[in-house]
Amino acid sequence: MTLERPALPVEVKPHAGVRRIVREVLLLAALFGAYNLGRFLSADHAGSAYRHADELIRWEVWLGLPSEATVQEHALQIPGLADAANVVYASVHFPLTAIVLLWLMIRRPAEYGKARTAMAILTGLALIGHMFFPLAPPRMMPGWVDTGVLLGQSVYGPTTDSGVANQFAAMPSLHVGWAFMVAVFMIRATRSRWRWLWIAHPVITFAVVVVTANHYFLDGVVAITLALPLLLIFDPRRVRPKNAPAVVPIGQRLDDLPAAASSSSARTR
Repeated sequence: MTLERPALPVEVKPHAGVRRIVREVLLLAALFGAYNLGRFLSADHAGSAYRHADELIRWEVWLGLPSEATVQEHALQIPGLADAANVVYASVHFPLTAIVLLWLMIRRPAEYGKARTAMAILTGLALIGHMFFPLAPPRMMPGWVDTGVLLGQSVYGPTTDSGVANQFAAMPSLHVGWAFMVAVFMIRATRSRWRWLWIAHPVITFAVVVVTANHYFLDGVVAITLALPLLLIFDPRRVRPKNAPAVVPIGQRLDDLPAAASSSSARTR
């Protein structure tokens, strides 16, 4: 009988995890850069943007959707609500999305890969919409109030030419689309009973973009409609093949994982 030498544990090099984090952060920065580039490419379509806005408002009336102007009018009567909505609109969208993706990358790498790909595709689809269907947001149309300018909290500036972003990139709303995806992926990736509170993120975001007159209802509806099939395709809960290697979270050693019986150990000696 010959004794087999036990296999030495395979270590994950510490700097490999750091390199991966840096690479993914650069990819996210490139994604955000492409997002802004696409907005710039559609910036010189003011005429069609206002024409599209008139058409969309008529579509919403035909569909029987509630008036965003009426919703905003009631919201402005609540002290401090518009101020809070402006702050959420300006400071939550991209930072929270980046934090969630970073957390998934470190703690749930399998879910992260699918979340990143799904959000990148959604962003690409949104850029196509921004370029081929430039749309003036409600705050530029008669009947609405630009709460950012009114309260001195505008992230765009007082005119369509001010600020660093194209202001005609309203359809679809990436604020709503990203928030919806973030909520779904976090609910899938965690097991706490409190995870369902993530539903509040897209709900609050949708309310905020309407109250601040940055988006129409259809902007958010179209974003969610585009996100739904991507969330079904990139579902991390899909069954992994038996022979597929497990994904090890960044920084965790392979020898920390439960040992699996090898085929050699089952042989009769």
